[in-house]
Amino acid sequence: MVHCELLPTANGRQLGVLRLDSPSRLNAQTLAMVHVLDAALAGWRERDDVVAVLVVGEGERGLCAGGDLKALYEAMGSVETLADGDAFFAEEYALCRDLHFYPKPVVAWGHGIVMGGGWGLFAGAHHRVVTESTRLAMPEIAIGLFPDVGASRWLHQLPGRLGRWLALTASELNAADALWSGAAHLALPDAARDDLMPWLAALPWSGSP
Repeated sequence: MVHCELLPTANGRQLGVLRLDSPSRLNAQTLAMVHVLDAALAGWRERDDVVAVLVVGEGERGLCAGGDLKALYEAMGSVETLADGDAFFAEEYALCRDLHFYPKPVVAWGHGIVMGGGWGLFAGAHHRVVTESTRLAMPEIAIGLFPDVGASRWLHQLPGRLGRWLALTASELNAADALWSGAAHLALPDAARDDLMPWLAALPWSGSP
């Protein structure tokens, strides 16, 4: 489930909020969730009053654990649903690409598990926040898959051989690693999450994106 909300700012603008709300599944994405995220971003793209987008995950365990493997496995079990698996990957990848090039600032709160497709969402944001609980990784490597959601491109932008190491080993980055490598821009405590939206709403939004 995804909640798409518009939060009024203090000076009359709107902040788009994309809230992944499946904490029992670590906010793992399904095709339906990707459709909702796509539709919200498309609807806000041309609205002059929407000044920025915030991506957050419900629960204490993480932003997003990637794709919903159970849903993908079930899709592979029937000829009628097999196309849903292909559609999920195609549309998830397109969503991450669109975030990279979105014309308004995108802020992502990357607490806890931020892995696989979840890191894809996080990497697409222009302002990436980590916390003391953050764990960034591409765990699909451990089951023989390649690093997806465009990671074969943006992992190589990390310093030295770090990106190659992550792509070969499925190792994890913590908040300090993420800041040092440029995978994240800012660290805040987990306890500050509830303050984030009021803080963003209070900013004096003006000018072009």
